[in-house]
Amino acid sequence: MSQAQAIDGRQDFIITKGKQKAHLKCDADSIAGCVSQRACVYCGARVVLNPITDAIHLVHGPIGCSAYTWDIRGSLSSGEELFRNSFSTDLREQDVIFGGEKKLTAAIDQLAAKYHPKLIFVYSTCIVGVIGDDLEAVCRTAAKRHGIEVIPVQSSGFIGNKSAGYRAACDALFRLIEPENRELVGKDKSINYLGDFNLAGEAWIIRDYLRQMGVTVNVVLTGDATYADLKKATRASVNIIQCAGSMHYLAGRMEETYGIPYMQVSFLGLEDTSESLRRIAAVIGDSEVVARTEALIAREMSHTAPVIEGYRQKLAGKKAAVYVGGGFKAISLIKQFRELSIEVVMIGTQTGRQEEYDTINDLASDGTVILDDANPSELERFMTDQEADLLVGGVKERPLAYKLGKAFIDHNHDRKHPLSGYVGAINFAKEVYTTVCSPVWKYVRAGGEGHE
Repeated sequence: MSQAQAIDGRQDFIITKGKQKAHLKCDADSIAGCVSQRACVYCGARVVLNPITDAIHLVHGPIGCSAYTWDIRGSLSSGEELFRNSFSTDLREQDVIFGGEKKLTAAIDQLAAKYHPKLIFVYSTCIVGVIGDDLEAVCRTAAKRHGIEVIPVQSSGFIGNKSAGYRAACDALFRLIEPENRELVGKDKSINYLGDFNLAGEAWIIRDYLRQMGVTVNVVLTGDATYADLKKATRASVNIIQCAGSMHYLAGRMEETYGIPYMQVSFLGLEDTSESLRRIAAVIGDSEVVARTEALIAREMSHTAPVIEGYRQKLAGKKAAVYVGGGFKAISLIKQFRELSIEVVMIGTQTGRQEEYDTINDLASDGTVILDDANPSELERFMTDQEADLLVGGVKERPLAYKLGKAFIDHNHDRKHPLSGYVGAINFAKEVYTTVCSPVWKYVRAGGEGHE
């Protein structure tokens, strides 16, 4: 019996490289009775939209859904701080019975009067999907009353999975960026940077690289973005996408509607960062930009590569397990661990697409377990069977790794250190080394024997 068949009902979600065809049943709703690590629809929408710094984020639902509060995410702002607050209508039993539209209207009125925002996002939650409040009507009426944009985000939990939340956020953004003047669409010789949420200032790092290349960034969607920034998004001539899982849908709609082409990039690790910068320069098509790009890469690699090589010698032979949100990140992590002479023996995502899993399969070594939307039991089993020394994941996976006596790297949205670009590659290598090679593990794995 293969590993993919070992868990009843899950054979379409788990494969072993070299034993089965590289096809996973990805982007599917979670199986009832098979607990998932995948987040809900509302969470997916909130992750994408929350970094818009001068927007009000109003959650129409129970207070527990408003977990995003001050500084819970690593997204940074160069100005406005309004996005760090989380507002809720705090629906109760009485609202479930009689409806919450009046409560939502009152909440919007209070927020508009107190903060005078230009933009309010209203998120639906599971309860709203059940009781049937008309968010569209409430938001449309409130927008006219206050003379601002009030955009509903259709993120009720019962409409799918986290990927559905990404699409709901992209639908809201698409409504927001509709151009007032079609003649300005695609006219600026600049790029939009999609799918970077400025965790620990990563968007600023990439913006600086592009500035040194001579490339202008029109707007980042959505890291450190403002209402005014987003309103000019359609003026860029090219879109580049870092997190394809969250922004591929929006990029596709912008290309279809406005004729703005897009390309996928990754700034995780030395290989992907250098390749992505070169691809951007090629799209711009300016010889001076190409020359400046090569100079930038040479300059950064001259002091980054020796540092990575030092960690590489110390980490050779270690094994890593990866379970992250999007497929682009998983692909880059395989390459990044290869730069450190670490073998990836298990890899999975929450929202990876089939084409991304095809690439993962091509990059992975024979015997690597590849899985989609895993539950904790599966992660524990395969990490143990594959003898992984390290798990890269999010906040939900941290306790699992520590319980098994495995090192852990946080690659989630709540981290406070940058992992993008050349500086991020050094940060990642240092974190892997200090975690995997910590002396604490010899005591944990020995059950405390020899500890004085």
